[in-house]
Amino acid sequence: MAVIDQSTTWAKVEERLASEANPVLRRNLELLLTHMQAEAALDLPVLMSTVSEAAEYHTYGSEDATNPKGKPAVQRFYEDFAASGAHKLQHELDRLVVDRECIVTEGTMRMAWPGRVLAASGIEVDDPSADYLYEARLAILWPIGPDGLFTGEDSYTAGDGFAGIANRKIDPADIVSFEPAGTSASG
Repeated sequence: MAVIDQSTTWAKVEERLASEANPVLRRNLELLLTHMQAEAALDLPVLMSTVSEAAEYHTYGSEDATNPKGKPAVQRFYEDFAASGAHKLQHELDRLVVDRECIVTEGTMRMAWPGRVLAASGIEVDDPSADYLYEARLAILWPIGPDGLFTGEDSYTAGDGFAGIANRKIDPADIVSFEPAGTSASG
């Protein structure tokens, strides 16, 4: 069984979409699904198409919080995220709450952090070319504006996913990456 399977991130969203009849709630769920899959695929144009011009991101419970304000700053946030190589993640949702103006997701976040990034941030690892498992509880509030786009992500983290991370090396075979339809690993 994979330690990280990116498609697990949106499994509850797809499950809810299969039974949701309300058109506004369906639109919101489809927006979230698009956002999650684009983030996993590092498809920045599609990802940014889900974000409002007035977006503000807030991270709570993390000492190194990045809180971009405005769509250009959010785009830089995602560009930096992509460059870090830490996009191999799985947010296994225990809860998904959807209303007309906000979605709430909550569950266990697992991320494969590249050893080189950890080493550059002062965490000693035995293999900078390997990935290491970050794991923490994460709740995200996804407010949705009148334009039907996300006006932010307010993230709340419980626990320090970096504590002991150097002891949690991940075998590459334990990571299942998302490949959008029409793409291939060789292509």
